[in-house]
Amino acid sequence: MEFESVTLEELESKSESELDQVNFGIVGSNKENHLCTIYNKWETDLSGLSKDFVIGKNFYVDVAPCTNNFLVYNRYETELNLDETIDYVFTYKLSPTKVRIRMLKSQDVATEYLLVTMK
Repeated sequence: MEFESVTLEELESKSESELDQVNFGIVGSNKENHLCTIYNKWETDLSGLSKDFVIGKNFYVDVAPCTNNFLVYNRYETELNLDETIDYVFTYKLSPTKVRIRMLKSQDVATEYLLVTMK
């Protein structure tokens, strides 16, 4: 799987151990309440937050409040279908870290995804 070309269908079909082997971050959350259901090893290594800490928490409030804004959170809230890549800077629990994030969401899939790679 590649950051730029992976599809929602591919993400949905992979096991937790398969998602842990990719070379970019994968955060999956329930699109109804944004509670994290997926947090892969790459993302754990970048953030320093354990999977045990993250799973079941609201991504935008408890895990990455630096994404609780118009550029990220609002897009997931207002769009039924989303496949957008933007340059971003993570600041919560990290020194400012330049990344590229890819936001994926479909009205046909219960999980919304945020993919992360270093810029």
